[in-house]
Amino acid sequence: MAGSDKLTADGKKFYKELEKLKQLKVHVGYQSGETAVSSDGEPTGADLCEIAVYNELGTETIPSRPFMRDSVDKHADQINAFIKRQKSLFAEGKITAEQMLQAIGVFQKGLVQNEIVDGEFTPNAPSTIKRKGSDRPLIDTGKMRQSVNFVIKKK
Repeated sequence: MAGSDKLTADGKKFYKELEKLKQLKVHVGYQSGETAVSSDGEPTGADLCEIAVYNELGTETIPSRPFMRDSVDKHADQINAFIKRQKSLFAEGKITAEQMLQAIGVFQKGLVQNEIVDGEFTPNAPSTIKRKGSDRPLIDTGKMRQSVNFVIKKK
C-alpha cells in the first residue's frame, strides 16, 4: 500500500550515516606547523608543509617532484576500485561514514608514502648529494614520508 511504508531501524541508521557522509570530507597530505628536521635530527625551523609544496610544484632552484599528484594519477584504477569497495561496505551497513573516510585516508596516505619512496624524480643536485650523501630526492631523515597524514573535516 502506497504511503504506508515505513523505514526499518536499519534504513533509518543508513540514512543517518548518509547525512553524516554528506557533511564530511577527508584531506590527505601535510598539516602546517610541523617542523622539518635535518639529517642530524635537529629542527630546521622550516615548515614541513611548505617543503612538501616546494617539492611538489618546484621552485626556481628545485625541480618539481610531484609525489602527491603522482600518487593519484598513477593509481587511479586502484583508488577507484578501493572506493567502490568502501561504498559497497557502506551501503551494506558494514561500516559507518567516518570508518569509510578513515579507510580512504589510510589508503591514500599509503599511496603517497610509497610514491615518496618509489617515485621516479629528478635526482638531487650535486650540492645536495654532498650534504645528504644520496641522489634520492624526498628521502633524507624520513620525516617527509612519516609526516604524510589525513584529517576528516566538516565540509
